[in-house]
Amino acid sequence: RRRASADDDGDLLWALRGGGGNVGIVTAFEYRLHPVDRVLAGMLVFPLARARAGLRFYHEFASSCPDELSTAAVFLTAPDGNPALAIVVAWCGAPEAGARALAPLRTFDTPVADTIAPMRYVELQAMIDGAAPRGLRQYWKSSFLSHLGDGAIEVLTHYAATRPSPQTSIALQQMHGAAARVAPDATAFAHRRPQYDFVVLSMWPDAGDNERNVGWTRELHEAMRPMLEPGVYVNNLGDEGHDRVRAAYGVNYERLAALKARYDPANVFRANQNVPPAPRGAAR
Repeated sequence: RRRASADDDGDLLWALRGGGGNVGIVTAFEYRLHPVDRVLAGMLVFPLARARAGLRFYHEFASSCPDELSTAAVFLTAPDGNPALAIVVAWCGAPEAGARALAPLRTFDTPVADTIAPMRYVELQAMIDGAAPRGLRQYWKSSFLSHLGDGAIEVLTHYAATRPSPQTSIALQQMHGAAARVAPDATAFAHRRPQYDFVVLSMWPDAGDNERNVGWTRELHEAMRPMLEPGVYVNNLGDEGHDRVRAAYGVNYERLAALKARYDPANVFRANQNVPPAPRGAAR
């Protein structure tokens, strides 16, 4: 048993912040909490025909939004059964300031639905739970996208219109603010820059449709590849080979492998996106 903190076993704490599954089992955390009760959150839903304009405005808006605002753009199926673009927001701060910050996004076009309203933080966390009921088959592909340009927008809108399953979504989750201002080598997670976590979340009910849905997902990711960064968020990886694991840790991979050799030299913790222990004498 070990206790990891900035002052006690700092290397282990560094490894846990992004590469935790590779170095041990965490049995307890101590958090510094911030009081959050209510947020201003919800989504704007636009028909697919307005998606190009919506994404262009969204990218401009998201590129300069304040730390208090978190956003994502998601292609999904609207309640009426048609493909749509949803822009999801969450403002954690004074409601009046949030209303002012969100005003340009809520008025640049006419959405078919606007659900943005004050709500409890726990309601926000459960807002899309119904989109992934138990029993669905799933296949994901993911990478980071730094710039949402016209090329990426064309690919995304094309594939959003050809999704083989209505449960499938394509998400661009914004990463910015404090998370992007941490130095890349400060934690095992290295990809600290303003960007989007691009995830294709394919979901469908019947095993007989596996090939069609997996094929569509791979095809979309391949079409986006020229515009994507080499890195990826490790939690979004499937069984994609060791090169993708290395890409997930980027410049921190060698240090993480060296720490793996110290804390888990036998690679006991290997049922994961595995970082094998560095050989003896490897650079640290």
